[in-house]
Amino acid sequence: MKFARLGTPGSEIPAVMDGGKYYSLASVTADLTGDFWSSGGPARAAAALAAGELPELEADGLRIGAPITRPSSVYGIGLNYAGHAAESGSAPPAFPLLFHKAPNTVVGPDDAVAIPRGSSKTDWEVELGVVIGARASYLSSPSEAMDYIAGFVTVNDLSERDFQLEVSGGQWSKGKSCAGFCPTGPYLATPDEVDAGNLRLRSWVNGESRQDSTTGDLIFDVATIIHHLSQYLVLEPGDLICTGTPEGVAMSGRFPYLKAGDVLEIEVEGLGRQRQEFIQA
Repeated sequence: MKFARLGTPGSEIPAVMDGGKYYSLASVTADLTGDFWSSGGPARAAAALAAGELPELEADGLRIGAPITRPSSVYGIGLNYAGHAAESGSAPPAFPLLFHKAPNTVVGPDDAVAIPRGSSKTDWEVELGVVIGARASYLSSPSEAMDYIAGFVTVNDLSERDFQLEVSGGQWSKGKSCAGFCPTGPYLATPDEVDAGNLRLRSWVNGESRQDSTTGDLIFDVATIIHHLSQYLVLEPGDLICTGTPEGVAMSGRFPYLKAGDVLEIEVEGLGRQRQEFIQA
């Protein structure tokens, strides 16, 4: 199944997508919260859709919001594609490299994004995002991890490289948590619809190709990431994990950084495309 949220920020309507149409889930749930994912919400939504109980939602003119409400945590995994680690001049990490993004960075996939004040190195990162569907702590094995996934999303892990690396104090989160720095969506697809190990990821700036790779280049796959994180922290329903970006970012030195007026598009195969116009804060 595919889930989405449509409407103005703070007033999004939860919906399920079927046959190219949106159907309102307002009678099933107030929103696509962590509780929805962990308490059988997708099954209830499927039953209501099959029974013809969900009214069609007129989507024309409606903003597409992030397909999840604000999570309790947003986790990022750094240098997790072999090609990206190489272009960054880094050896592949021995363990998943964890950083945090502020949960309020999660915005709609097509919302405008402000270049932060003082920024000269705002960068793009197309990523496969994983939404947690059940509380996960001390999982016994990577194979168990897949049972804790609500679904997958397209994510843009926007980054300000000076903030991340030069004035960071050794932590990356300062360069990852600027306003609007985690566009998410346009929809969440449940695990039965996604082959997470074989997805194409692409990005474009002003129509010019930047990234073009697959999740086959991941150093640590989705199951390994979830299992590993669960040994050190508690993953809550609705939490978002950004699993890393492939080569082709501005930090590589091959492309200019983003500036006001640029248009960025990213896409993960089967999970939809985003489009952001950049403005100056």
